[in-house]
Amino acid sequence: MHLKRFQDARPYEAPNHFGCHGLRLQGFEDGGPTNQWIGFSQFLPGGGAGPDSTPFEKVYVVLDGEMTVIIDGTETTLSSMDSCTIAPDEVRLIENRSNHICKMLVVIPYPPES
Repeated sequence: MHLKRFQDARPYEAPNHFGCHGLRLQGFEDGGPTNQWIGFSQFLPGGGAGPDSTPFEKVYVVLDGEMTVIIDGTETTLSSMDSCTIAPDEVRLIENRSNHICKMLVVIPYPPES
């Protein structure tokens, strides 16, 4: 078992994100997971990411608050404990349109060069 306490999670900068503070909960470390990493993102009101895509799928799990996900002009608002999978190369824009912080887990496979 590889244990990491929340107090030991380190911040990371996610490209093309704004109004966001990310913490790496698991991944990119000795003894950690070998096929994916887990991020904890806290988006301020008005915060978000994109529009952009990745060559691999990712999963979003909203823990608290709301996040609007926009794909091909279709808007879907995720609330507490809602989740979605973003397909490889799918262009998405996410926006926190509420006045509350959105807390979200992000599960992403390692990039091929890792």
